[in-house]
Amino acid sequence: MSPTARAAEVAAAAQLACLLEASAPKPGNVSPLARFHDATYEDFLASAVAIGPALAAAGERPLGATIRAAVEATARWVPSNTNLGLILLLAPLARAALLSSPDDAALRASVATTLGETTVADAREAYAAIRQARPAGLGRSPEQDVAGPPTVTLRDAMALAAPRDAIAREYATDFQTTFDAAAPVLRRGLAAGLSWSDAVVETYLTLLAGWPDTHIARKLGPEEAVRVQQRAREVIDAGGVRTPAGRAAIAALDGALRDKRNARNPGATADLTGAAICVVLLEGGWGRRDGRA
Repeated sequence: MSPTARAAEVAAAAQLACLLEASAPKPGNVSPLARFHDATYEDFLASAVAIGPALAAAGERPLGATIRAAVEATARWVPSNTNLGLILLLAPLARAALLSSPDDAALRASVATTLGETTVADAREAYAAIRQARPAGLGRSPEQDVAGPPTVTLRDAMALAAPRDAIAREYATDFQTTFDAAAPVLRRGLAAGLSWSDAVVETYLTLLAGWPDTHIARKLGPEEAVRVQQRAREVIDAGGVRTPAGRAAIAALDGALRDKRNARNPGATADLTGAAICVVLLEGGWGRRDGRA
């Protein structure tokens, strides 16, 4: 496969991951039948398309530049922050995929290399992208705050934020949650015959039940994030997408997570789900149903 064709393939996997994540009716998130006060399902579709060129070029320029280019491209199409977290996760995956062979083991090693090679310049570009996206509930940090110039590499800056942010935690752990927790659940769901939509929702619920969502914690405090986590565990215990009782519990959780300001939106969990989709797609998972985890 030529480098140009491979770049197009990797960008398509990332874009499809965004589309599949947004299209699945995950409780508390935008979907074809649910919107936020400042974002519609169509905004998420536009965002998925917008980031393609930036991610196709991820192997040719530094990681920070890719992040900033993807955020700037999104801003030309949508008025609110629809995909900052996903861009922060997809950009390293795209770069790693373009610098490795197309299989999961090589991808994971390449992700570690990509993150280990980040620079202060990468952090500077990523900080600018974050400021442009203006994510809700960001707050201030006593060290390496995004409002000022960074003096450490992007990975080191993310490591400082890891205790309070799930996306930063992935940078600090070489995408451990994505590779060890989320992607295997998605693969097993597909192998069991679930539709992509149901498998995505199952992956999302599994992550939400496993860890308090850091987006909720930043907005409403850790106690509320733990309460949502407990509700997600109850949904899993009821069978999730696989039983009528579980689907009823999903609908009830969705209602509980919706408010006028989207404060209970488990956005970090949704972003991790999107990253897992991208990993599965990059290793050939669109047609795979063998359950390899």
